[in-house]
Amino acid sequence: MDTIHPIYLVGGSKGGVGKSMVTLALADYLQRQGTHAVLLETDTSNPDVMKALRDEIKCAAYDLDDADGWIGFVNFCDAHRGAAVIVNTAARNQTGVARYGGTLARTLAELERQLVVLWVINRQRDSLELLHIFGQTFPDTMTHVVRNGYFGMPDKFTLYQESQLRKAIETRGRSLDFPDLADRVADELRSQRISIRQAAEVMQIGQRAELLRWRELCDTMFSKVIGSEEAIRER
Repeated sequence: MDTIHPIYLVGGSKGGVGKSMVTLALADYLQRQGTHAVLLETDTSNPDVMKALRDEIKCAAYDLDDADGWIGFVNFCDAHRGAAVIVNTAARNQTGVARYGGTLARTLAELERQLVVLWVINRQRDSLELLHIFGQTFPDTMTHVVRNGYFGMPDKFTLYQESQLRKAIETRGRSLDFPDLADRVADELRSQRISIRQAAEVMQIGQRAELLRWRELCDTMFSKVIGSEEAIRER
């Protein structure tokens, strides 16, 4: 039987929360698990993730600020039914989600896909407010909140920890902790626009050791939610 892979949407709506790093880590994890994956890049003005991964997996870019982009999004998912679709979202996409996101929401059943959201947050209130807005368009998604360790330990995310939103998320999904990566290594990944797999091969020994430490922690995080939930079903 064919495996029905989900659409993994890495969201957060605002810039600077770490969506690109989570997307790169997710792509690396799925590849090493032997999962066929493709990338849908929605940050068309600065497609760094697509540039890093284009030599490894099939990539496409769509602007989700207009209806045509969402149509292309859905058709891309339909054309790659045998693959997990990873979506890297742009900071500005919350307006497009509110206006046109129903295009995807209405077609998930026909695509036989589940939408799994990894919502990356910092410690500010707007990360949570934007997730609430997103959830109004996609009320039935499997959503996991990802606390980016760059902004501190889990207990520093006080607004999220004490929120009703966290309680609602954890009725179905999880609160996850994305590990911090040393600035020197993260900066090298960004400036060279290379994948994690490439970086593990070409970085100097010190940077490589830090990258592999971080990669193991990412694996632990992703293993909690990928391959062990209803997001991956069999036909």
